[in-house]
Amino acid sequence: MRVNYKIIFHLMGLLLLCNGGFMFLATLVSFIYKDGVTLEMFLAGLVTIIAGALFMLTTRDHKKEIKKREGYIVVTFGWIFMSLSGTFPYLFTDVIPNFTNAFFETMSGYTTTGATILEKIEGLPEGILFWRSLTHWIGGMGIIVLAIAILPLLGIGGMQLFAAEAPGPSADKLHPRITDTAKRLWLIYVGYTIAETILLNLAGMSFFDAINHALCTLSTGGFSTKDASVAHWNGQPIIQYIIILFMFLAGTNFVLSYFAFKGKIQKILKDEEFKVYAILIFIFTIIATVIIYTQTNVQPSEYHPMVWGELESDFRHSLFSVIAVITTTGFVTADFTSWTTFLTISFFGLMFLGGSAGSTSGGVKVVRHLLMIKNGLLEFKRTLHPRAIIPVRYNNKSVSEHIVYNILGFFILYMLLFIIGALVLGFVGLDFESAVGGAASSLGNVGPALGSLNPLENYNSIPSFGKWWCTFLMLLGRLELFTVLILLTPFFWRNR
Repeated sequence: MRVNYKIIFHLMGLLLLCNGGFMFLATLVSFIYKDGVTLEMFLAGLVTIIAGALFMLTTRDHKKEIKKREGYIVVTFGWIFMSLSGTFPYLFTDVIPNFTNAFFETMSGYTTTGATILEKIEGLPEGILFWRSLTHWIGGMGIIVLAIAILPLLGIGGMQLFAAEAPGPSADKLHPRITDTAKRLWLIYVGYTIAETILLNLAGMSFFDAINHALCTLSTGGFSTKDASVAHWNGQPIIQYIIILFMFLAGTNFVLSYFAFKGKIQKILKDEEFKVYAILIFIFTIIATVIIYTQTNVQPSEYHPMVWGELESDFRHSLFSVIAVITTTGFVTADFTSWTTFLTISFFGLMFLGGSAGSTSGGVKVVRHLLMIKNGLLEFKRTLHPRAIIPVRYNNKSVSEHIVYNILGFFILYMLLFIIGALVLGFVGLDFESAVGGAASSLGNVGPALGSLNPLENYNSIPSFGKWWCTFLMLLGRLELFTVLILLTPFFWRNR
């Protein structure tokens, strides 16, 4: 069975056309704000669209059939092609003249990691700042899910793509037709983005800052228009609470949001993953608040000037940091690595948690942890009753052994990649804390890490090879490991 390369390149062209269109949107922002890079932004978009058009024109006679193997190739290479073309605005405007740095920044954007190499953000042209935020927003719900809504125009079914790209161990379907599912998810995504933009603007943010932070919140990305991230508004608690709310929603399964809009609240309250997700946020927030409130060695700084003795301030910084790390958003109001060693280790652990399956967050996902724990506890019963068939149950339904094995395999592979990732970063010169933090953060698409990569620093100090390695980890984490790694196996490419 040969790979249908023509359909693959045809879809690459489609994605490049979409990317070029988004670049023109950033060009419009550049023109409105007269930031001096409008022509360069326009040329970046034009080159991308021309490339996409050439890809599509030269593969017009493709066979309109896409199977599982083509699906995996399209997803992985789609992200790579989008990231490569996404460097053009940085390179053409000379904001990031180094290709390695430009690719790192772009991949960090599309994978919604939020790790940056930029040291001075506030002086950047508005068009570039908006483009950074757009890369998050595009990647948030998935470049491929967007394409699914367009595929019917080409006469192609998109289920294979959605299965490969959709975050989490399973792709919930809101509607029998996958294209309608994609459209509903995007409608919710766009609706939340508009709502947050309006609320942040009403709360005191400029419209430009509001729309950028909304784009980055719903995608659980973390790029900001300010050097101090959301800590810039530490004196305006309402702004931070609004972002907290939408980070929470972005880290929740979007299918539950759909049920909420349909009035099916009971489905949300009965969802095991949602309950565990909410409870974990509550527990870690209370623990962090108590520790910060009772300690005396934390002094105010330019990044968190609020008086730490005030309970509300402690609670807000704790809640914000916990949700930002669990949902892998990566916004910052305070440096959690400066609190206590216990809290630093706790936040490091949260990098492996992740939000809900079906959300825009990265990480392992709550449902995987939940099913692994359930399966582990059931092993005690199976040991006592070796002949009994005791299935793992989730939301009052039996989970097949195939899914359980898949989740266990995913977790083992995830931890193995984390260890290898940390070893490579250690090899290129990072200290222990920075290496393990950088590997966990890149693989989990978190952004802020530990050591020299803490929430108040950036990734520019990492050597070039380390940056390329981090981009690889970001891609692996965003596409749930198997989608990328299966392309590295010999049997995948054999003609059968």
